[in-house]
Amino acid sequence: MNVIEVMRLPVSVDLSGFVGMLRRLEVPHRVVEEGSEQVLWAPPGLADDLRELYQRYPEGSPDVQLAADPVAEGAPLDEPARAPSLKDQARACKVTSAMLLLCLVVAGITGLGDNLSTIGWFTFLGFHVQGDYLYFVPLAQALDEGQWWRLVSPMLLHFGVLHLAMNGLWYWELGKRIELRQGSWVLLGLTLLFSLVSNFAQHYFSGPSLFGGLSGVLYGLLGYVWLYQWLAPNPHFNLPKGVLVMMLIWLVVCLTGVIGQLGFGQIANAAHVGGLLIGCLAGLLGGARAKRKLSA
Repeated sequence: MNVIEVMRLPVSVDLSGFVGMLRRLEVPHRVVEEGSEQVLWAPPGLADDLRELYQRYPEGSPDVQLAADPVAEGAPLDEPARAPSLKDQARACKVTSAMLLLCLVVAGITGLGDNLSTIGWFTFLGFHVQGDYLYFVPLAQALDEGQWWRLVSPMLLHFGVLHLAMNGLWYWELGKRIELRQGSWVLLGLTLLFSLVSNFAQHYFSGPSLFGGLSGVLYGLLGYVWLYQWLAPNPHFNLPKGVLVMMLIWLVVCLTGVIGQLGFGQIANAAHVGGLLIGCLAGLLGGARAKRKLSA
């Protein structure tokens, strides 16, 4: 379903009465929170009528009538089965989509981890190959040379199709929730922060080594959504049942080392744990702030 932004209001404005009226009238709509604002989305044919309706009845009224858009009639946006299409979601979630596109581009450039000459552009530590050995460049030297992108660029590296596909699917699932509720800049900031912390954690515990992927960022986003939702509930942060438990169980399984023993490669466990911890901290701080704002 094609939807457009109808109006944008501060989160301090109580839209519950107006939204309740739209539901009683069976008007297709959706309200999302973006940073300090809330945005009403609806089919294009209803935009002008909804703006006029809000001017007349901001608190809601049981006595008004509104002609439904014939294309969208009987399809309220807040019903799960009537959710916006993948194309609409990608348009609304620009950072989420851009991050996945970057991962695809880097996967092509690096041959999904097979091309050592191009992998070195994105690793946490630069390196050169001599015989059968990799010789890593100290991080301080790389930063002195202006290679600051290395602090976050390993999140774009993936080693194999399955690694890329799984991380991409989870980033889409978690990233779009944050972007739809809090906006693109918040998701971008969180992604860079979680990548920075998880990369440093992995480097600290494993020393000079090759590692990459969005996994550390994903555990950061998971921890953020989990604790933010606990303090300041919102429909966008409602994860499907079992997701949190499954990802935490997977984290524990990886920590045991059994995945490496089965021949699936080494897991960046320190990045996972570091990402989860910084994500939980950010979720606690953000959720507490949102809770205070709602109760003010």
